[in-house]
Amino acid sequence: MRTRVKICGITRPEDGAAAAALGADAIGLVFHPRSPRAVDIAQANAIVDALPPFVAVVALFVDASRADIRSVLEAVPVDLLQFHGTEPAAACVGFGRRYIKAISMRPDLDVAAAMADHPAAAAFLLDAYHPAVAGGSGERFDWERVPTERPRPVILAGGLDPDNVAQAVRLVRPYGVDVSSGVEATKGVKDHTRLRQFIEGVRHVDADAND
Repeated sequence: MRTRVKICGITRPEDGAAAAALGADAIGLVFHPRSPRAVDIAQANAIVDALPPFVAVVALFVDASRADIRSVLEAVPVDLLQFHGTEPAAACVGFGRRYIKAISMRPDLDVAAAMADHPAAAAFLLDAYHPAVAGGSGERFDWERVPTERPRPVILAGGLDPDNVAQAVRLVRPYGVDVSSGVEATKGVKDHTRLRQFIEGVRHVDADAND
């Protein structure tokens, strides 16, 4: 099975195009005004227009209002939603899109219970806990905490970079990996060499597993 790769926090069309050309399966657009990687409608559409077919567009929200989410969906061709805040299950449905629920891996968290709270989620994205930011912190969590029993596909995030992604994939065997700060030159601007190294690291593990 091939590990999927999502490059999140894309703010420039050239970065989205580079991620796709290098083999990314999805890109993430952040619609959270407090994020240094936030995009507006015009930026988002310019990025989407630069993508080839078969690359999924994921719109990320953090405790956004239903009106704000709908305004994005009316203006941007989005394939999936990603909820990265404290949204209950009822707040994640009713938009005509499948959704990914991010789970912040607090030290005291019951991961299985957190997953059970979102039975309609298409996947769960496990991210490092940081009290001040909702993702993109560049910090990692203990990968041993990822449950082996998974009701839905698991996407691993939090502190991944070209140097550790192969180790992470070997240990966790996630459905996918998600990276933002780990492949950046500066916040919101991707380093295309690091993008290539990151995706190559994932593909090398996949190739070894299929030998």
